[in-house]
Amino acid sequence: MFWHRACPRAANRVTFPRTMEIFVDADACPVKDETYVVSTRHGLAVVLVANSSMNVPSGFGAELVVVDQGPDVADDWIVENVRPGDIVVTADIPLAARCLEVGARAIGTNGRIFTEDGIGVLVATRDLKTELRDAGMMTSGPPPLSDRDRSRFLAKLEELVQLSLRAEKEHQASQP
Repeated sequence: MFWHRACPRAANRVTFPRTMEIFVDADACPVKDETYVVSTRHGLAVVLVANSSMNVPSGFGAELVVVDQGPDVADDWIVENVRPGDIVVTADIPLAARCLEVGARAIGTNGRIFTEDGIGVLVATRDLKTELRDAGMMTSGPPPLSDRDRSRFLAKLEELVQLSLRAEKEHQASQP
């Protein structure tokens, strides 16, 4: 599998102790700018993972990882590199489920915080809709994001970052 990180600090990635990172399933992600706002406020790194190159603004602690084309290649890279306590921004419900399984937190681009308690129903609903589409039934995609959706995303991402930072601080305090 080919991938590269378009950031010089990538080669010096620290494993422990370290601050959480925000991973973004970046292909077609509509809330990258909002993610930069929250990450900058807290001094957190953002890792954008995509199948093609894209513009990454400097000064926001963001880096780009470009992976091969293909289904789930970006998802697989995220799951292999995300760690407990990290946050993943994605509209992809199966990716959110996989990230929750490894101890990361996940948030949808609409501001929905994915939880272990609710992800099973979301996966089942997604699978049902896929079957209906495959059977020829018309289903609609998600509506475009409104200003209200963007505002909700900002608030919920902030909430998730605060929760993760508290958990990280408690974990570090409990270590000898």
